[in-house]
Amino acid sequence: MNPRREPALAGRIAPALQAALPDALRAALLLVSVLQLAACSGAVDAPSAPEPPARSANAAVTPPRAASPVAADGVSTPARPAAKPEFPSLKLDTFDGAHYDLAEHRGRWVVVNFWATWCAPCLKEIPDLAALDTARDDIEVIGLDYEEIEHADMVAFLKQHAIPYPIAVLDVYAPPADFETPRGLPMTYLIAPDGRVARTFLGPVDVAALKATVAAGKPAN
Repeated sequence: MNPRREPALAGRIAPALQAALPDALRAALLLVSVLQLAACSGAVDAPSAPEPPARSANAAVTPPRAASPVAADGVSTPARPAAKPEFPSLKLDTFDGAHYDLAEHRGRWVVVNFWATWCAPCLKEIPDLAALDTARDDIEVIGLDYEEIEHADMVAFLKQHAIPYPIAVLDVYAPPADFETPRGLPMTYLIAPDGRVARTFLGPVDVAALKATVAAGKPAN
C-alpha cells in the first residue's frame, strides 16, 4: 500500500461514512487509518556506530622519542667528550704478568706508545723506541698493544721481534680511560717526570723531537 495515498483515501471515506456508520465503527476505522499511516511513514533511527574496543592493560604503547639537547638558540648540540686529565693515570698488567703503574715512574720521562702487530709504521719504529729505552736512563717506554689478538699469536710475534720494554695487550672495548682512544696507529704520549702529558705524536714518533722535548725539560705541543 502506498503510504501517500492512504491519508487521502481515509479523508474521502470518512465524510461519506460519517452519517451512515455508528460512532464506534467510525472511531475504529479512523484508528486503523492512523496506524497504517504511522507504519508506512515513520522515521527509522540510524544504527549507532560500534564503540572501539577497550585497550588491554598489556597492549604495547609507543613511547615518546626523547628530545635531543637543545641550545638557547633552538639548535640541537651533541654532548662534548670529557677532557682528559693533564696528569693521566695508567694501571694495568703487562703481557709477562707484571703490574705496571705509571705513577711509580715519576722522576723519569715515560713514552706511552699505542701500537698493533698489524701496523707497519708501528713495527718500523719499534727499533728506535727500543734503542731509546735501552740507551737512556731518564727515559722509559711502555708499549700498549691496541688490537684483539690471541695469547699464542702474541707469543709468536715476540719471538720474531725483540722488544726490551714492557708491553700490555689492551681491551679495545675498554682502553685506558685517561688517554684518548687512538684515532690512528701508532699514537704516542710523552709523559714528563712530574706525570703530566708533555707531548703527543699521532703517527710515527719523531725521536729527534722527542729528545728535544726531554732536553728542554718542559712540555712542547
